[in-house]
Amino acid sequence: MAAKLKFEDLQTPLLAQRKGKDDFSLVGVIGLGVMGQGIAETVAGAGIEVMVVEKNDKTLKAGLDSLSKAMDVEIKRWSKTASEKRAVLSRIKTTTNVADLKNCDIIIEAIDENFEAKRQLIEAFYSVGKEDAVFISNTATLNLTKLAEFSKRPERIIGMHFLNPVVSVPLVEIVRAMKTSDETYKLVKRFAQRIGKTPVEVFEYPGFVTTRVILPILNEAMHVLMEGIAKADDIDTALRLGYGMPTGPLEMADTMGLDEVLMWMETLFHELGEPRYRPCPLLRRMVREGKLGKKVKEGFFKYDGDGKRLNGAKP
Repeated sequence: MAAKLKFEDLQTPLLAQRKGKDDFSLVGVIGLGVMGQGIAETVAGAGIEVMVVEKNDKTLKAGLDSLSKAMDVEIKRWSKTASEKRAVLSRIKTTTNVADLKNCDIIIEAIDENFEAKRQLIEAFYSVGKEDAVFISNTATLNLTKLAEFSKRPERIIGMHFLNPVVSVPLVEIVRAMKTSDETYKLVKRFAQRIGKTPVEVFEYPGFVTTRVILPILNEAMHVLMEGIAKADDIDTALRLGYGMPTGPLEMADTMGLDEVLMWMETLFHELGEPRYRPCPLLRRMVREGKLGKKVKEGFFKYDGDGKRLNGAKP
């Protein structure tokens, strides 16, 4: 005779219900800029289906084209094969409608660092998506707790701060907001490991760990250059060889995007009031002149179409 099913047997915690290979069968990625492209490629590369959302067909096509070209560069460098590229792209579906994320258990937003835009996005998703879905923000500086206030489920809001280039950097910061539940954190930690990243738990504070520590280094390198103490190439060589950095601070800033670096510095200066986050005047000038780094082929250095540095160039 079959054992009688008890009522408490039906009260399995959500985390326990999600064990097994189907945990992350479909992940939504909102925004197909540089970070969104890297996140989509990383998730799809781990064998997970991805649904990418962009605001219109034009930006969607531009993002996909850029992603394809980036993977072609990886193939040239022998870090990816053509068959792996085809497999990754086959797992990425696209849409311009947030409602198409209704079946996703995990959503990662990677849009611009704009509080109001992210707030509206959270509201829009929870009006159509699963109420128990985990909403992950890739914000580097914004207040997750305030963003979570606009969600029906603030305990399901969490941050995942990926570093660029997402595909090759093995680290991700998992940022807990004030109301993020332990269950949500554990699930996202498992997700990070599933896509091949080493997760670091961070409790919300402006700049988290990586952004807060690296920005003053980048800022000081820019001051050294502006004051004529050393040339850009020599500054980067000194930091690379002297401290074992894989990339010098100025080329690192170029890789991040000088407009992004400026925005992060201004945000932390506003939030913390610390002089070390006051943007170097040289950085402001370069952004005004449109010298934004690798994405436009010129920043502190010049680059080819594949992002390879051509030569030292003092701005």
